[in-house]
Amino acid sequence: MGELTLGAKGRAEKLVDQTNTAKTMGSGSLDVFATPALVAMMEEAAVNALTLEDGQSSVGVALDIKHTAATPLDMKVWAVAELIEIDRRRLVFKLEAFDEKELIGTGVHERFLIDAEKFMSKALLKRSEQE
Repeated sequence: MGELTLGAKGRAEKLVDQTNTAKTMGSGSLDVFATPALVAMMEEAAVNALTLEDGQSSVGVALDIKHTAATPLDMKVWAVAELIEIDRRRLVFKLEAFDEKELIGTGVHERFLIDAEKFMSKALLKRSEQE
């Protein structure tokens, strides 16, 4: 395993623009930061908290979030993930997201460490089993 340390933090940042609004992403009808975009940014922050060995990766397996405040176009948003639990290959992160004004979301996210080659081989096997 790579360097995994309780308390490790990762961050991801975006600008709210037309590509990540609820209206564009189909999760609502307004030009505000979309919940699916918040979820993706939170996962990105968790990934950024990890230092993994070559050939190793992680996959998200569970996410429990609250999106508590709307953010309009042209504001910066960011997420911070903190590694709070390590149970062999299972990793748990505390998540917080902010805009320039306030806390906009919180949550907990679980990821599993995987061998990238084995994982992709198994995933691609699905396609060949269809034929």
